[in-house]
Amino acid sequence: MMEEAGYRDPRAVAALLRAAKAEAASLHRPLVLMEVCGTHTHAIAEAGLRGKLAPEIRLVSGPGCPVCVTPVGYLDRAEALARQRNAVLCTFGDLFRVPSSTGSLERLKAEGGDVRIVYSPRDALRVASENPGREVVFLAVGFETTAPTIAAALVEAEGAGLSNFMILPGNKTVPMPLRVLAGDPALRLDGFLLPGHVSVVTGSEAFSFLASDYGIPSAVVGFAPTDVLAGVADLAAQRRGGRAGVSNLYGRAVTPQGNAVARAAMDRVFRPESSDWRGLGPIPESGLLLRESLAHRDASRLEVDVPVPEEPAGCLCGEVLKGAVEPPACPLFGTACTPDLPVGACMVSSEGTCAAYYRHERWRLAGGAA
Repeated sequence: MMEEAGYRDPRAVAALLRAAKAEAASLHRPLVLMEVCGTHTHAIAEAGLRGKLAPEIRLVSGPGCPVCVTPVGYLDRAEALARQRNAVLCTFGDLFRVPSSTGSLERLKAEGGDVRIVYSPRDALRVASENPGREVVFLAVGFETTAPTIAAALVEAEGAGLSNFMILPGNKTVPMPLRVLAGDPALRLDGFLLPGHVSVVTGSEAFSFLASDYGIPSAVVGFAPTDVLAGVADLAAQRRGGRAGVSNLYGRAVTPQGNAVARAAMDRVFRPESSDWRGLGPIPESGLLLRESLAHRDASRLEVDVPVPEEPAGCLCGEVLKGAVEPPACPLFGTACTPDLPVGACMVSSEGTCAAYYRHERWRLAGGAA
């Protein structure tokens, strides 16, 4: 196995760049590839791969940031639970500054709401055990990577009899939105760089439908520059050869079948349900709802008045998430919307596309100026 430093070896990167561009050049048109993982988005931006691959290859970012695709209405409901029921909200830090219709969780906390940043669902369990007289709601946001840990926390809460511990279901699964993107004629995608972390759980074969149903090649890749470039070269070679399949190039972590134990934990607690995605709208069977046996832990069933959701005026985060535009096309990018004063979710999250562009790609887009 290659030593970890080898995944960032400049000579290996240069060789893979040449190979990828050569494969794509033979097609006599720009190759359009989409990465659907926020960590990939930042890895690509940090290494400057987008500019180095142009003009033969165009990399576009998809809905790979779970916080970014969480709709405004979800945050509105969370805030209503805190304001109207005096619930304790426990959340991962990325969600803290994402705008709601009227503010954010950060603003709610500043106004006296009980909002606590936690590092795992089990931290929220501890909060529930220490506050037996209050409803404690964990904001369950994330893809297949976080869902098994949330499922485990719910099972633990049942065993411990923590009746005041609930979740606000917001977990989403990755395969179904890829169907939406693959079938969108406006995008004209030539391939997908598949998410490595998610694929550890789902397995690479979970994405075989991209080839069989849509004729689009895909590759599971890791997060170093050589990982990403190997995936790009593989997709270009598939396109040049007129074939489509799922290449697992992250075999040091991903298997075709994935993690059966993690999936079983999810299946025990959740069932597939339609879910609303920022930018993509409702997608059937792309969300995870609690099974009826655990309905008493579903905070979305609690009675609160929730306002009609309102997206931030002028924000194009939804268009960015489906790959329709790049962040600089948004009139707010880099002016009214920055990581210090974010307007949209794509600039807030550490996995957001706008944040990646702002931190790493402004110099390229400005012709070399930082």
